Amino acid sequence: MPVRSHGADGVRSRLDVAKGRTLAMTISDRFFDRFIVLGIVLGFLGVGLGGGAAVWGVVRSFEIGDLVAHTLEVELSLAEFRGLTERIETARRGFLLQPDERFVQGAKQTAEAATRTVDHIARLTSDNPAQAPHIVELRRLSGLQIANVERSIALRRQDDAEAARLHFVESGSADVVRDIRDAARRMTLEEQRLLAERREHQEASVRTAYVILAACGVLVVCLAAGTVWAIRRNLRDLKRSRDTLRGLNENLEGAVAARTADLQRANDEIQRFAYIVSHDLRSPLVNVMGFTSELDAATKPLADMLDRVEAEAPALVSPDARLAVREDLPEAIGFIRSSTQKMDRLINAILRLSREGRRIITPEPLDVGEMVDGIVDSLRHRLDEIGAEVEVVRPLPALVSDRVAVEQIFSNLVENAVKYLKPGRPGRIVVRGRKQGGRLLYEIVDNGRGIDPKDHERIFDLFRRSGTQDQPGEGIGLAHVRALAYRLGGMVSCESQLDQGATFGILMPPRYLANKEQSR
Repeated sequence: MPVRSHGADGVRSRLDVAKGRTLAMTISDRFFDRFIVLGIVLGFLGVGLGGGAAVWGVVRSFEIGDLVAHTLEVELSLAEFRGLTERIETARRGFLLQPDERFVQGAKQTAEAATRTVDHIARLTSDNPAQAPHIVELRRLSGLQIANVERSIALRRQDDAEAARLHFVESGSADVVRDIRDAARRMTLEEQRLLAERREHQEASVRTAYVILAACGVLVVCLAAGTVWAIRRNLRDLKRSRDTLRGLNENLEGAVAARTADLQRANDEIQRFAYIVSHDLRSPLVNVMGFTSELDAATKPLADMLDRVEAEAPALVSPDARLAVREDLPEAIGFIRSSTQKMDRLINAILRLSREGRRIITPEPLDVGEMVDGIVDSLRHRLDEIGAEVEVVRPLPALVSDRVAVEQIFSNLVENAVKYLKPGRPGRIVVRGRKQGGRLLYEIVDNGRGIDPKDHERIFDLFRRSGTQDQPGEGIGLAHVRALAYRLGGMVSCESQLDQGATFGILMPPRYLANKEQSR
């Protein structure tokens, strides 16, 4: 067995430690990512709440502002109504002193304006039940005042100045005006109360908005601080990872070289073991085959002697002796010969694999299409015999690799496709290729008997086969194909279903790159 160097063990230990750190960092990063997502969600929530609070505060301010404006409009209308009542009284007194129709016209117009103003105040205060009694009182007092004015004007027009004066005094016009002022003042006090209440609501709304904005601001500040912390942490982790990767890269070539050397030594030892075992098995096998031939040669004189004895003295030949000479012995020799021949083929295959592993890879430019054409031509007789066809889809990508190894890979796969076509079904085999990423993929597709999916990997093992064993072979071909592909830097895969054909894929690098061990 190969002995591993302490340097390689040191590199491996560092790689294992790095893997452990990577796993720990992965677990930590998972929680950290969740924390970041939570922080982002909370940040957006805070910003949304802040924006909502700002909008709510603005809307509430507009609403309170409208209510304040409404209150001020009511107060202004009440003041206007009081002024109109004063003007009505002034017009009446002027007419009583000097019966000029202009005073009458002014009083009439002012009374109409007062009536409209009362109606306007009623509409403004319709949403406040507390003002409804005051509106009724204003209407009554305004109507009473207008009626008194009309009566005084009518009396004065009759040139009865004394009767008009007495009516002015006795009708209590001064009291009516005072009552109108009191009613208007009560309505104004109610509106001022509402104004104070609405201002308090406005201030409370503003305070609430400020509180929400302050909380959102704190949340955003915390989010900003967390973001800064997360960025610094990520930068620190990136620096640590960069340093770790730099250290790994410095030792990577040594680690690869050490592992490659270990694998190469193990491979060489396996090949030597295979060669030794095959050589040691061949010696007793040759002896067995030689003595089997001698036994086979001895059976003919023995059979002749048995014939003469039977002819001259039949009583001397027992049935067991006759059966042993004529049937058992030839049958046993046949079994021995077939078994030794099979073992000889297996030993030759092992020796061939061993020699192939020691062969130096010689890369050269290859025309894969031309190579496949040659393989198909060599199988032409067999293809015509079973009525099968092979289609080569051109162009097949060219590659730079070992001609012998590549030819063995394609030859084995195409021959297998021909060998395992389904009887009674016109055989069709397609060879195609394309670029896949930075590599080349070649596929051999057939419509044969197919392979059970559970045997897709098993068929690449030594001496393992799948399905009905009705074709000659030792189960070495596909194992040899995969070993060759691995050695060339590629791989072979299988996709198939029973009775639905099979597709063998060969994934190869466009150019073979020999490592140090392979180039020795």
